[in-house]
Amino acid sequence: MANVNTIETFKILAQVDTTASGANTLIDAYTVPAGTSTILSSVIVTNRTTTDQRFRVSLAVAGAADDVKQYLYFDVLIFERDTFIATIGVTLATTDKVRVRADAVGITFNVVGVELT
Repeated sequence: MANVNTIETFKILAQVDTTASGANTLIDAYTVPAGTSTILSSVIVTNRTTTDQRFRVSLAVAGAADDVKQYLYFDVLIFERDTFIATIGVTLATTDKVRVRADAVGITFNVVGVELT
């Protein structure tokens, strides 16, 4: 339960669409702002292409460099024109990062949660 003085802001935290420059690249999708903690509720991944693809999602504590221990999903196969929905429910602290990566263009990531200030 939130502190009486805490403001809860339910929102889309990030939307990432892989482009030619973002394919096969780990992207910082969301960074928890200063003075804030965040409850990451869901990550929705959509494959808009006609080819099966793979994706990754990781959480970097305090924005740490990429490390295998950070991955929630690693090279998960998402079929053509399909959507993958992960209900997460993890709390992130200031400067923690949600990172995403896809094999190719045409993959969309939506990160949803609650910011607590």
